[in-house]
Amino acid sequence: MSKILKVGIIQQSNSGDVQENRRRIINAIREAAEKGAQLVVNRELHDSLYFCQTESTDEFDLARPLDDAVLAEYQAVARECGVVLVTSLFERRAPGLYHNTAVVIEKDGSIAGKYRKMHIPDDPAYYEKFYFTPGDLGFKPIDTSVGRLGVLVCWDQWYPEAARLMALAGAEMLIYPTAIGWESSDMPDEQVRQQEAWVTVQRGHAVANGLPVVTVNRVGHEEDPSGATNGILFWGHSFVAGPQGEFLYKASSTDEEVAVVDVDLERSEHVRRWWPFLRDRRIDAYDGLTKRFLD
Repeated sequence: MSKILKVGIIQQSNSGDVQENRRRIINAIREAAEKGAQLVVNRELHDSLYFCQTESTDEFDLARPLDDAVLAEYQAVARECGVVLVTSLFERRAPGLYHNTAVVIEKDGSIAGKYRKMHIPDDPAYYEKFYFTPGDLGFKPIDTSVGRLGVLVCWDQWYPEAARLMALAGAEMLIYPTAIGWESSDMPDEQVRQQEAWVTVQRGHAVANGLPVVTVNRVGHEEDPSGATNGILFWGHSFVAGPQGEFLYKASSTDEEVAVVDVDLERSEHVRRWWPFLRDRRIDAYDGLTKRFLD
């Protein structure tokens, strides 16, 4: 038995023209739907350039409330194409309160649910703590017509706790809209280590939880507006992995792509029977996981 879900991934570059970015995304959603996609996943903060390279209060003007017409435009294309759509938006929740938020839209255009990024980085060229308040919705899968989606965002992908909690709550797959690349000072050998670590840790989440993983990154170079660095070269390499960490699809590190990948949601059940990691967890001995550090 199998339950094949056709998953569309949109790996694109971004420009400073928000309207043009949206137009290209909507065209890509239509293209994925024409190829048979039932679920379409976008990259992180797909409407704009990755503005977190610098700390500037002007960038908060990019944020929008979730009832804004921007969301309505994506609802309309989801309804038009009959697809479940995973978006990633800069949410203005209230004056001075902003989130990095993924919104899942049902194929009828209704809102299935949302997830606010929980882990917020603060590193050179990734100054997200300046912009985003950590999420307050927890690690709760979103129920849709194509399955229960464990939607997380970028920096969350490094944390096994987040993946595990989504799995324990019944997620049928893990989904990571992403914006990650090489900062200009990274040496070539360090670049290789970073990209391989990024892929490996997420394949590990697939294996440890017996779930498919869908990761969609942006691609191309974006300048640092401050001129302090040479900007970020986003490395693309979006991928889909099965529940044993096997690659179902790997995108280019340099090119834009719209791909549709077959994911067998029934396979997770069989893998979990062979590798019963959830059965053998020692939940009686894990109290230390809720502490910052064990002395």
